[in-house]
Amino acid sequence: MMHTSDSLAAEFRRVRERPDTDAAPPVLALFVIDVSDDAAAYVERLRSVLAPAVRLGCTADFEQESLPVHEVPGWFAAVGSGAGSGDEERVPRFARAGREAYAEHTGGGRPWDLQDWLYRFDPDEDSRGWEWWDATAAGPFRVHVRVDNGGESFFGCQDLLWAVFTAGAVRVEGPTVQNASVWSAERGIRG
Repeated sequence: MMHTSDSLAAEFRRVRERPDTDAAPPVLALFVIDVSDDAAAYVERLRSVLAPAVRLGCTADFEQESLPVHEVPGWFAAVGSGAGSGDEERVPRFARAGREAYAEHTGGGRPWDLQDWLYRFDPDEDSRGWEWWDATAAGPFRVHVRVDNGGESFFGCQDLLWAVFTAGAVRVEGPTVQNASVWSAERGIRG
């Protein structure tokens, strides 16, 4: 999926505030996520990780050796593979459990280095096959995350799964491609 400064700016707006139902593309990819605690708290944590990353996509100089991380939540920076040994104390239980669930889900996938993860938001990076669309609480411990994936049945989303799991997911199903009207109806019911 190609990302442009305009598409990243629109994605940033969707991360910060939920989009209108009439703005949706024809289809969206759905991830059904079971979480370890309150669904609303989970959605806020996930958004708190994605917002600074998407903002960097809009503003950062990706020619630099490293990107600024001051807006990234400390727990997310500490849960990755590049964190120092003293950082593990800063990793909340939900993030440690999510790191383990990610490894199990991906068949032994290693933790992401924070800088590697952030560089996925480079507009010229084509391996990120998705753009954030919305998250909806589907129950007290279930969240539906939808992304625009250009309607593809297969797309690169390991970076998204890393954020999803470390924000507190215990199980993830998907992605499945659905007509956007399913999201619109769900959004109208659950707000």
